[in-house]
This record gives sequence, structure tokens and C-alpha cells, in this order.
Amino acid sequence: MTLRSHLMAAAALLGLVAPAWAAEPPALALTRQWAGPDGGWDFSSFDPVRGRLYVARTDGVTALDAASGQVTDHLLTASRTHAAVPINGGEEILVTVTSSGSAIIANATTGALRASLPTGKKPDAAMVEPATGLAMVFDNAGGGVTLIDPRTARAVGAIATPGALESPAADGSGRVFVNVEDLAEVVVLDAPARRVVAHYPLPGCESPSGLAYAPGPKLLVSACANHKALVLAADTGALVATLEIGGRPDWAGYDARTGQVLIPTGEDGLVNLIAVFAKGAEVTARVAGHVGSRSGAIDPASGRLFLPSAEFTPNPGGRPTPIPGSFKILALDPSR
Repeated sequence: MTLRSHLMAAAALLGLVAPAWAAEPPALALTRQWAGPDGGWDFSSFDPVRGRLYVARTDGVTALDAASGQVTDHLLTASRTHAAVPINGGEEILVTVTSSGSAIIANATTGALRASLPTGKKPDAAMVEPATGLAMVFDNAGGGVTLIDPRTARAVGAIATPGALESPAADGSGRVFVNVEDLAEVVVLDAPARRVVAHYPLPGCESPSGLAYAPGPKLLVSACANHKALVLAADTGALVATLEIGGRPDWAGYDARTGQVLIPTGEDGLVNLIAVFAKGAEVTARVAGHVGSRSGAIDPASGRLFLPSAEFTPNPGGRPTPIPGSFKILALDPSR
């Protein structure tokens, strides 16, 4: 069965109209870039309310106003930040800080600190869970999940789960899925009940990092360090497909406009476009991103993909070293 046939069948099964691109999936092309300060980076997030991109950096948070192109090099300063996510309608951001084992809440315009809250030893990814409105901070050193009420800026609980927690994804109804890097599994959380409800193994997946949830077919796409992406049924954990991708991925994102999952791979500088449908998934294209770009964020309104990157000096056997003065944020826009 062809990809078009899969998409048409999936649409019919779900009572939906198949996307107009069912015969030819949309691609992405580099359209803009903005320079930023030197230093490493981790997760990015896009605030659709204010049209701002936040990039967690080794020494703080860099912000980009997508409409004006204005870059704020250091919205706030902190050592070894890993995620910066908008909260409270975009008025504030929550930032995970590994150096202090904390999450800080700051004004999204001025960077002024409102609160600093203790978390696990190595807070990494973070998200706001839609059903409860709670912010969730995921520890990458076995410390489980810290639950934070963003309105009161207080920690209100925790969910214990072992392992190095990486990227999360939510279904919008209270279920949260999290890749566990050292255990090669997805742990499933019930956010309202504040407990673990399942563990889904990721067979043949090394160091799972990025994770995306596709709501239509209810599929999870997990990016693995060994050039693979595993596709699981979100309800059961059943393995649906194993796909070939590039090396050094660190993020996966779902584009609701196209029904695609996007996985940038830093080793080859490509973005893997994965179509997901009722009973499977397929890599439909690999488009040019940038070598070293392995995480990003999507503007849900336009489908624009933001990729932080830099030029690098090769480092055989280790991570490449960014060249001073070369950090930039790339914008890839739908080309059709």
C-alpha cells in the first residue's frame, strides 16, 4: 500500500478529510537565520501567544521575537539551563537549571526572577500538562518528576519513577509519555492521579531522546541514538514500526498542520519528515537542516521549524566544538 493509500484509509477510518498533501508530503526549506551569543544549547520552545522562541543555553536563556527578528541574547542568566517553557499565558517562563537542581520562574519580557524551586538533581526537560495546568520538570538522574503550580509558583508534588528522564509528550487528556534514556523505555504517567501507569519497552533503541505524540492515530515516535525511530501505539505500547533516521537526534516534534513528526539529526544535518497514519508511519523526506542541529521547536500556526545551530570544529570520538561567533537560529518554512 502506498503512503497516499495509507493516508486516505486512515482518514476514512477516523472520519476525517485526508490532508491535501496526501499525494506529496510537504517539505521544509531554510528561509531565515538570526545570530546569537556563543555557547551551547539544549531544548527550545515556541510561545504561540507572544510569537517568541526561547532557547535554553549553557549560561541562560536566549529569546527571539519571530515577527520582528529581535534577539535577546541573555533574557536571563543562569548556569546550565536545559529547558525554558512559557507559562501563565506567556507572561512568564519556567527554566530548568542543572547547576542548582532547580526550576526558576521569571518574567518573559524582563527576565526578572519570581521564584526558584528545588527539583531533582538534574532537571532537564519541562512541559505544561494541558489537563491539569501543572508544569512538570523531568529529572535526568533518577529523580522522577517535580510538579509545579505555575500560578502560585510553588511545588505541589512529585511522581517517583526511576531512570534518566528525557523528552515528554502529552495526549492532552492527562496522559504524559516520557522517554527514559538509560532504560530504553517510555514511562506513562497519569498526571491528574500523579502516578506511573505503564512502562513501554523500546526494543533495539539506544538512548531514546526526542519523543512526539500524534493525536489522530494515537502514536508515539521516539528518536534513538542508533539511527532509528521507533513508533509505538500510545494506548498499548505495541511496536508499530521501526524507521531509519540519521544520527545524534535529541528532539522530535509533531506538526499538527501536516500530521508529520519532525526529527532533526545533528550528525548528517538533515530533518527527517515522518508521516504517521492509522496503522503505521513512514519517513517521507529528509530535508536540509544544519550539521549539529539536533533539537528545535515548531510554530503551530505557520509550521515554521526553528533550529538552533552553529559551525563546528570536528572532534573525533567526541562532541564537535562550536566555533566562536557562529551560533545562529535557523528558520525552515513549508515550501509547498
